Amino acid sequence: MQDLTQGSISKHIIQMAVPIAVGMLFQTLYLLIDLYFVARIGDAAIAGVGAAGNLTFVVMALTQVLGVGTVALIAQAVGRKDHDDANLVFNQSLLIATLCAALTIVAGYFCIGPYMRTLGADVATQMAGIDYLNWYLPGLALQFAIVAMGSALRGTGIVKPTMMVQMLTVVLNAILAPVLIAGWGTGHPLGVAGAGLASTIAIAVGVVLLVLYFVKLEKFVGFERQQWAPRLETWTRILRIGLPAGGEFALMFVYMAVIYVLIRDFGAVAQAGFGVGGRVMQAIFLPAMAIAFATSPVAAQNMGAGLFDRVRSTFRVAIGIGSALMLVLTLICQIKPEWFMRWFTQDAAVIAVAAEFLGYISWNFVAQGIVFTCSGMFQALGNTLPSLLSSGTRLLTFILPAIWASRQPGFQLHHVWIASMVSVALQAVFSLLLLRGQLQRRLQLKVAAVPA
Repeated sequence: MQDLTQGSISKHIIQMAVPIAVGMLFQTLYLLIDLYFVARIGDAAIAGVGAAGNLTFVVMALTQVLGVGTVALIAQAVGRKDHDDANLVFNQSLLIATLCAALTIVAGYFCIGPYMRTLGADVATQMAGIDYLNWYLPGLALQFAIVAMGSALRGTGIVKPTMMVQMLTVVLNAILAPVLIAGWGTGHPLGVAGAGLASTIAIAVGVVLLVLYFVKLEKFVGFERQQWAPRLETWTRILRIGLPAGGEFALMFVYMAVIYVLIRDFGAVAQAGFGVGGRVMQAIFLPAMAIAFATSPVAAQNMGAGLFDRVRSTFRVAIGIGSALMLVLTLICQIKPEWFMRWFTQDAAVIAVAAEFLGYISWNFVAQGIVFTCSGMFQALGNTLPSLLSSGTRLLTFILPAIWASRQPGFQLHHVWIASMVSVALQAVFSLLLLRGQLQRRLQLKVAAVPA
């Protein structure tokens, strides 16, 4: 356990953000490695895996419910020096993870076909997505266990073990991908199905490694069988914080699905370009997301300890670091967006779509970083409803203009990108206003609680 209520706030954020960013980078490499080898199969395969990958936002929404609630409650318990409560939250989160994994498997296999037939631009794209998800779905189910254990460690201020596990699993995925996708050494390529299977095997190994870490090395929280009986009061505490945060990712799923539907008439090339550009964008967002992920436990521990001035300072430091990083990335994307794409495809038409997408979207990188940081602060404060409300406004300000534009003569892809760019800028302003209100309310409550 690391005490984040003492010492330099900027040092705590950076020390946590660097391993988190490295771990998230390696986690993103799951999709990028798959995309690299899948791109050799053809545009339909790229579009299919891209559209199928959008379904991961549903699983990410559910894991976010679990992860955000677990991090916030354990971090606040650490700030209060309440070991028993931290351990109870950890074991209950594992129970929830087990139930969610079973639900993902059962519901997922029922939904794969209808989902891909709705989003796929043609039959080949639909079949590629179905093949990929049939083998990747077990890996998605196992993500719940990884999130539960990783979130518990992050709440206690420990992030390096999770990073190391993510690195090892990505290395394993990189080894398996060419063997299973392209048939290197076996002569039996599985295509997009091999991409899903490689990721599932790697994730399963990651679960085993984290379990071994908790059994052998972790001391502050650990597995306790007697705490696996359902505790509805603890579930309520986790879900009260986590559900709105999970709702944000659910809205992101809707947002991405709407884009795929809007650009479907432009063909598989457009969907492939958006799929490549979207994966690159996710990788570029990692620094800002890492800052936000580090901000949450730092602010939450200080919130639990009653150190409100340090909570406010955490936000100011995080905004400064995150905005500086995203500004640099914006300049890089404006100068040479094509550079990122050539790693995954040599198709000039796909590169053109992806580069145009990144060229427009990069203008809101700083705004997106602000949204991420505000989200981390809402999690630390234990009230994620404002963050969900902020995401809801983004969906509203994007969908209505985008659908209207799609029905006008001369509708082009860049009209979708512009609508998205404007909606994120508005969301950043709204998030700042909501967070300001939350911080002022907490300060008033603190002053009112001080005896005369």
